[in-house]
Amino acid sequence: QVQLVESGGGLVEAGGSLRLSCAASARTFGFAVMAWFRQTPGKEREFVAALNWSGGSPIYADSVKGRFTISRDNAKGTMYLQMNSLSPEDTAVYYCAARYGSTSPDHLLYDYWGQGTQVTVST
Repeated sequence: QVQLVESGGGLVEAGGSLRLSCAASARTFGFAVMAWFRQTPGKEREFVAALNWSGGSPIYADSVKGRFTISRDNAKGTMYLQMNSLSPEDTAVYYCAARYGSTSPDHLLYDYWGQGTQVTVST
């Protein structure tokens, strides 16, 4: 089965930055779309950002526009989420996801998921 491995989470002060990484186990990274979601206890899984692997413009949730940047490294088969100007509202478990379709904010459309990485932003 396909495995997605996430890293980069941790504890950061408000206003600080973190970069999350997501790598796939496949030798050749063939997913059409990779995305980031986040979730806190008692809340629905929330869309963060998504990117077509072959190109095009990424999409972002309004809550992270201007602060977060999604990117990819084709040679490494790795996706990144650069998070700047973090606030306590960004505290959540962040999940890497992938699918073979097109970019979408609907988590139900994604087929593969990482284990999640905790991001905690202190005041």
